[in-house]
Amino acid sequence: MKVRLLFGVFVVLGICGCGLKWQKPAIEKSEKPTDGPQLVGRIASLPPDKRFALIQSYGKWLVETGRILTTRGPGDRTANLLVTGESLGEFAAADVQSGQVEVGDGVYSQHVVKPSSPEPSQAQQEAPSVNFLKNN
Repeated sequence: MKVRLLFGVFVVLGICGCGLKWQKPAIEKSEKPTDGPQLVGRIASLPPDKRFALIQSYGKWLVETGRILTTRGPGDRTANLLVTGESLGEFAAADVQSGQVEVGDGVYSQHVVKPSSPEPSQAQQEAPSVNFLKNN
């Protein structure tokens, strides 16, 4: 009886141990931005005059106003868009700057590295705040 119970415990522990052994390691996403263009959405609609476009974003819209986006369509068709800052939900507006754009074209954003501002030197931080009066 004890042998069967002991054998059962070893079987259960062996199965659990094998299950833990074959788990895939968690893939960590790096916060490092990509060097190339990143797909941010697609052209959802265009008015008849095609002066601006409505972009449907593929995620949270993190593109700042004034950023230049590029589009890519079939047949090597490209265009440049200027983000206007108007957005509602997953849609954002952009003015067509150049090129030809059609509904369904992919919209790409190029990552731009912002230079870090230099830290003020120690002397600038400890500048005296004493006012001197001039006697004539």
